[in-house]
Amino acid sequence: MGELREATRLRDGIVDAARALTIATGWDGVRMGAVAATAGVSRQTVYNEFGTKAGLAEALARREVDRFVSEVRAALTEHGDDLRAATYAAIRHTLASAADNPLVKAILTSSRGGSEELLPYLTTRSDLVLAEASAALIEWAERHLPGADPAALAFAADSVVRLVISHIVLPQAPVDDTAEALTRLAVRLFGAAVAPAS
Repeated sequence: MGELREATRLRDGIVDAARALTIATGWDGVRMGAVAATAGVSRQTVYNEFGTKAGLAEALARREVDRFVSEVRAALTEHGDDLRAATYAAIRHTLASAADNPLVKAILTSSRGGSEELLPYLTTRSDLVLAEASAALIEWAERHLPGADPAALAFAADSVVRLVISHIVLPQAPVDDTAEALTRLAVRLFGAAVAPAS
């Protein structure tokens, strides 16, 4: 048990170092040797834990995504059966958190300069963001929208997540305005998933 805790602490320390360096220099400026030095471990240890820079990118993105998804679940749960309030809270929180997140800012800034190596891990990697964020919405909807069609729920959740991600990457309006507009769409999509009473 102690070894597992120590291994987790080691990995977390390396990911913390990668996060700090990404915020400071952008992902393109992150070097495995610098990550090792910042984490206080050997370069070989970083390679042993993550294999490649891509492996480290995935671990860094996974931690951010897990945190976002956990917060989305909490926002949805807080509003119970109120479809509009729950979706608005989850969407607004996600947009506002992403706008204030220094890692997301660093990734978006560097990607606009031509680097897109880390951006896909936080946006369109279906096994990371789309599936996990959609699952959180589907789980909530299955509990609070009785009679909803599973395929329609899956489509609604996937569509909402994709729209939110697009507005994180390319914001066009203030967070509150975007959240309100996306909530109207989400309510229609989820509402359409509820099967009519027979």
